[in-house]
Amino acid sequence: MSHSISAFQAAYIGIEVLIALVSVPGNVLVIWAVKVNQALRDATFCFIASLAVADVAVGALVIPLAILINVGPQTYFHTCLMVACPVLILTQSSILALLAIAVDRYLRVKIPLRYKTVVTPRRAAVAIAGCWILSLVVGLTPMFGWNNLSKVEMAWAANGSVGEPVIKCEFEKVISMEYMVYFNFFVWVLPPLLLMVLIYLEVFYLIRKQLSKKVSASSGDPQKYYGKELKIAKSLALILFLFALSWLPLHILNCITLFCPTCHKPTILIYIAIFLTHGNSAMNPIVYAFRIQKFRVTFLKIWNDHFRCRPEPPIDEDLPEEKVDD
Repeated sequence: MSHSISAFQAAYIGIEVLIALVSVPGNVLVIWAVKVNQALRDATFCFIASLAVADVAVGALVIPLAILINVGPQTYFHTCLMVACPVLILTQSSILALLAIAVDRYLRVKIPLRYKTVVTPRRAAVAIAGCWILSLVVGLTPMFGWNNLSKVEMAWAANGSVGEPVIKCEFEKVISMEYMVYFNFFVWVLPPLLLMVLIYLEVFYLIRKQLSKKVSASSGDPQKYYGKELKIAKSLALILFLFALSWLPLHILNCITLFCPTCHKPTILIYIAIFLTHGNSAMNPIVYAFRIQKFRVTFLKIWNDHFRCRPEPPIDEDLPEEKVDD
């Protein structure tokens, strides 16, 4: 069955394609930078690379699937369910990566002398693997039965049809709002976000306390060490703020859908919320480029070496200070 695309749908598809064209190259550049610059190999930047992998998948997989759903094809129920689940997996992966980053920055300022013995590359790799496994479990829960199949089957049988239901593929038609609100939002989104806010508040408190006391915490100038930590923490807290700003509106709309089924939700608000969630995947590389010098220098080197054919000298992996623009 052919579907004609309205002007509104065409505009939606155009915006989604634009987001994908920014998100995929930008986050590939982040992963590339972590790979080529040894100075970006500590735990925090490995977690950032894991976050970038999820953002690449949003641009390369989730956005095309969202466009497909927007067109509204007729599919089997479980086919539509498989199309809807990737965004749940990748959202959860992003949240857990942000939580891992927050915990890592906390440990850097709480136990600076023991940090390298506590946060080893092996433990960081295990943490990243654990985040992705947990994300798969949370995101694929609808495939294990917590979905709207029973409701759809009742409507399907009422029409005298047999076999697996064929439906117009829409997210809310296959994904249970009880799952989205009670399990996804109230358990796996909101508590981690609140925990991260508390962690960053504690990080800023500890750094300010050390800067005011000027207590030596490691070899070198403690003012420089904690000043660097403060600037990086500000940048990573900004990443967290942008993530919350991008995802909370959609979750709030889900809550309205569940708790007030008769309430009218303007279509434009729904589309804005969707654009914010997808657009978040394109924001992080921009923040890194403008605020973290190691990323900015590495991005420029990659650009000059591979795209402008003007090789740059090797990156100084022992920069005197992690400069972060205010």
